[in-house]
Amino acid sequence: MGTTDISPAAQAGATAHLPQLHEPRNPGQPLDLDVIAAQRVNTSAVERRCATLPGRRSVKKDHQAAWLLKAITMIDLTTLAGDDTPGRVRRLCAKAAHPVRADILEALGMGPITTGAVCVYHEMVETAVEALEGTGIPVAAVSTGFPAGLSPFPLRVKEIGESVKAGAQEIDIVISRRHVLTGDWQALYDEMRAYREACGEAHVKAILATGELGSLRNVARASQVCMMAGADFIKTSTGKESVNATLPVSLVMMRAIRDYHRRTGYRIGYKPAGGISKAKDALVHLALLKEELGNHWLSPHLFRFGASSLLGDIERQLEHHVTGRYSAAWRHPLG
Repeated sequence: MGTTDISPAAQAGATAHLPQLHEPRNPGQPLDLDVIAAQRVNTSAVERRCATLPGRRSVKKDHQAAWLLKAITMIDLTTLAGDDTPGRVRRLCAKAAHPVRADILEALGMGPITTGAVCVYHEMVETAVEALEGTGIPVAAVSTGFPAGLSPFPLRVKEIGESVKAGAQEIDIVISRRHVLTGDWQALYDEMRAYREACGEAHVKAILATGELGSLRNVARASQVCMMAGADFIKTSTGKESVNATLPVSLVMMRAIRDYHRRTGYRIGYKPAGGISKAKDALVHLALLKEELGNHWLSPHLFRFGASSLLGDIERQLEHHVTGRYSAAWRHPLG
């Protein structure tokens, strides 16, 4: 894992921004069933590769601090709880705009940074948009009957439109898992295409709910179909499944993105979500991203962590780097 690509100077200039401002937007492609049928995954090889990665790719001291600062700029800071309130969302937005205490940033020689986005339910979109005004941080809304995606289809499409109207610049949709489990790729393509059209200028992240797809091969196939249908990002999980973002799933999805880029020339973003709560987990995912997709993807316009507690642990690690002491979690509140 190299260090020269992420200098403190580069970190200081990192701000939240939208994919379509920096990349030609993926227009989608006609559904190619031959490409879908050709997807193969050597599960044993994938698992071996991922098991050895943490030991082969580790960074320490100043280099680790730089990578952790980079990780912060790629977090979709998230609250998706049934007891969310406007006050909680405003506090979360304040944390997104100032994710690390000023004294820690000063000790690291850093200027201001922000998280990549704030992710909320539709009901809280207007509150988040208002709280983030002037920060440049986009609001992402989960949609289409999140997390199960089993509400009536017209309502799922309408929900997207309502969130865009409320000011959401990113929409995280959930696919119908049954289309993957039954191999109905045309239905999945048509569904994803309708979601993309409903998003308009807002960019769309397709949540595959990989823990419910049955196999890594299905993950690869679903990734390809969603990208063909125009997804700007593919995302692992809702965070509500029993199994969420894992390294084997990340490896398969990153290689699907690489293959799509090779075939079409369009870069698709990647978002692991659910279960990534420790700084060390974020570092391993970034190492895998650098190896599989290269430096171009090491940016918030092509990579995001979907997380709620990850930021707190990263801030604790940064304070330890500066002071030599671990602080209590309450010293780095999220909301």
